[in-house]
Amino acid sequence: MIVAAALPLLLEHGAAVSTLQIAKAAGIGEATIFRAFTDKDELLNACVAAALRNDHVLAELDAVPLDQPLAARLTEAATTLRAYLERMGAVIGAVHSAGRRGGPAEPREAGTPRTAAKPREAGAHHDPGAADGRADATERTRRAVIRLLEPDRATLRLPVDELAVIFLGMLSGRRGVPGDAELPIGTVVDVFLHGVAGGEAR
Repeated sequence: MIVAAALPLLLEHGAAVSTLQIAKAAGIGEATIFRAFTDKDELLNACVAAALRNDHVLAELDAVPLDQPLAARLTEAATTLRAYLERMGAVIGAVHSAGRRGGPAEPREAGTPRTAAKPREAGAHHDPGAADGRADATERTRRAVIRLLEPDRATLRLPVDELAVIFLGMLSGRRGVPGDAELPIGTVVDVFLHGVAGGEAR
């Protein structure tokens, strides 16, 4: 509940968001936050962990019908994945704007337990840190994209596991593009399926 209330505020205000603002949004007293989290850093870590989790994304990808054309499958997947990547990037960027790196924060007092309420707030999975969480999310997403490619395996030029990596790279590789340009999803899917050399898109 606390993390759910904190996420939109973090996106709006960055890491400067106050615990008082979060408490008001959650409908609780500010002291309740510090019964669940050691300090604000631990709360921000939980927000990063929540942004990295992609269970809802995997559920949406699993719901894409495999009997529709590959282009339609990939368009649905790209729409879902782009929304997830943008949300994840915004949360991590907001936390990093305060000079933090999204990893576990040191407790303010030596010996202070850090896990009393963390499993409840961070979800059912153990949170091994932002880097491990991101790697796990990426691998699970890659497997979901492979599932979408499998029905057309025989007609594809490369193995589906390699194509899944390429597809995800095309969606997430816009960082550093001049003007921060964002290609339409239809263009990304078309280039992925048909390349850029000669002829009209099929």
